[in-house]
Amino acid sequence: MSKAYLIGQITVTNPQAYAVYSAQVPHTIAAFGGKYLVRGGHATQLEGQAQGERNVVVEFPSREIAEAWYNSEAYQAILQHRLNNSTGALALVDGYDL
Repeated sequence: MSKAYLIGQITVTNPQAYAVYSAQVPHTIAAFGGKYLVRGGHATQLEGQAQGERNVVVEFPSREIAEAWYNSEAYQAILQHRLNNSTGALALVDGYDL
């Protein structure tokens, strides 16, 4: 079973309101065995156009678990805090098996 990676490029438009999401989301991710590999930090765009100012990469044990996290009651309860206070894009990508 391949790991799966949630990749987000986000621009926060309302930092105070977004903080509600930011404070709660780590617990929902950890509950599904996910872990942050990237959460913000300095980025240099080498090619193309970035979809947001803030980069996030979360590793999950599998695609099924990542999808279960995204659709979980706990995550759906806070999702509007992100959607209403930021713009950007998320992608779920299967990991590479050696």
